[in-house]
Amino acid sequence: MDLATLLGFLGGIAIIVAAVSQGGSMGLFIDVRSMLIVFGGTVAATLIRFPLSTCFGAIKVAMKVFKSKNQASLGLIREAVELGKIVRRDGLLALENQAVSNPFFEKGLRLCVDGLEPDFVRKVLSHEMEQTLERHEEGQKIFRAIGDAAPAMGMIGTLIGLVLMLSTMDDPKSIGPSMAVALLTTLYGALLANLVALPIADKLEVRTNEEGLNQALIIESICSIQEGRNPRVMEELLLSYLPGSVQQAEGG
Repeated sequence: MDLATLLGFLGGIAIIVAAVSQGGSMGLFIDVRSMLIVFGGTVAATLIRFPLSTCFGAIKVAMKVFKSKNQASLGLIREAVELGKIVRRDGLLALENQAVSNPFFEKGLRLCVDGLEPDFVRKVLSHEMEQTLERHEEGQKIFRAIGDAAPAMGMIGTLIGLVLMLSTMDDPKSIGPSMAVALLTTLYGALLANLVALPIADKLEVRTNEEGLNQALIIESICSIQEGRNPRVMEELLLSYLPGSVQQAEGG
């Protein structure tokens, strides 16, 4: 579980609940009509913009925001260097019994053991990496679309509430419910966009960049292992993918 995501969600909800409870009853901020307008309208707008399968796929991708961050890049580099030493000493077939922690890395090693050409291995792994990143980017697009649609639906609900209120000005009892619809739809739309959809999209972007870096490291590692490159040279090559501060710390 990613602690930052969990703390962010729980902290945001706690702040909203505390602010509401200080001013009155929680029931004042619950309105079924407003929820239908905002949540139902947002879902409808998202389904219009994206295929159904993509929307369901985004739900699966979104679960990554609650998982711990991807495997550390330095850990992958050290693992690759050790495998490079084994290959230099015992040959490629020695990789057959080597266990690795990353499924993408495991697939690359299996292709190596099968004796496939380095160019073909790179092509296969690069294509899979592109497909993975594309799925993640689709998830980001969907949650950004939700972040765009929710405030708009809140504004639509506000206009509906104002029309209802103005059409029944002669009945004071109906003004309150109509005004509640007008205000609560804006509140729901802002909360859905700024506490849920847009933060998830941004965290998915972070996860996508992390996974893209790790898979690029793995592809370079597999090709270096196949070429029989010196493990020290391979380490220097892989470290060049990381920020300068990390390289200096590792070099030290």
